[in-house]
Amino acid sequence: MPRRARLSLPGIPWHIIQRDNDRSVCFRAEEDYRFYLHYLHEFAVKFGCALHAYVLMTNHVHLLLTPKQKDSAALLMKHLGQRYVQYFNRTYRRTGTLWEGRFRSCLTQSEDYVLACYRYIELNPVRAAMVMRPEDYRWSSYAANGLGRPNVLITPHAQYLGLGLTPAERCAHYRQLFRAHVEEALLDEIRAATNGNYALGNARFQAKVEAKLGQRAVRGVAGRPRAAALDTDERQGKLL
Repeated sequence: MPRRARLSLPGIPWHIIQRDNDRSVCFRAEEDYRFYLHYLHEFAVKFGCALHAYVLMTNHVHLLLTPKQKDSAALLMKHLGQRYVQYFNRTYRRTGTLWEGRFRSCLTQSEDYVLACYRYIELNPVRAAMVMRPEDYRWSSYAANGLGRPNVLITPHAQYLGLGLTPAERCAHYRQLFRAHVEEALLDEIRAATNGNYALGNARFQAKVEAKLGQRAVRGVAGRPRAAALDTDERQGKLL
């Protein structure tokens, strides 16, 4: 059975997960993390992706980004993955693949879900019991988003910018979001959408994605997009 086409719309955020092939280790030394981040930045600029949040775990990567073009994110991941595998194999005198098949992704609704994905990503090391606080983990975007430290990789999403009028105010409100862990139901929702290549959002957002792409954006029985969930303006082409 052919795999489903990846959901992709320009200007709509993606949550991406890429895992090591055998769930072992894809970052062994500090230089590995630095190499990956260097080319993440280079290819994000080259292919037109605004990166909002990231975390590099020892055996997988999470990214939250917005592509300018339909194929921007796929091109970024293809070239970054290839470049890093070449480096990793050369450095550690190994051969073969490193990544677990194709990366996982989901389109993400800006309202209600983008900031949840920020938290989901940057709290990964805390959930994994690697650190007590997100600011204690070096290889994530939390220092930029929560503490205001300069990071050339990061482009704030509009939802982040809406947290305050000044950088200090935005950082303070952002840190408030981290006082509690991400709810278990929301964790499950994010994981299911990302692993299944579905749209992460409410029913209206999912229906808009289906209408735009003409393909299923939620788990369920295959069929026509759920046009009934769209109002008149949306059916006339107004946006996500």
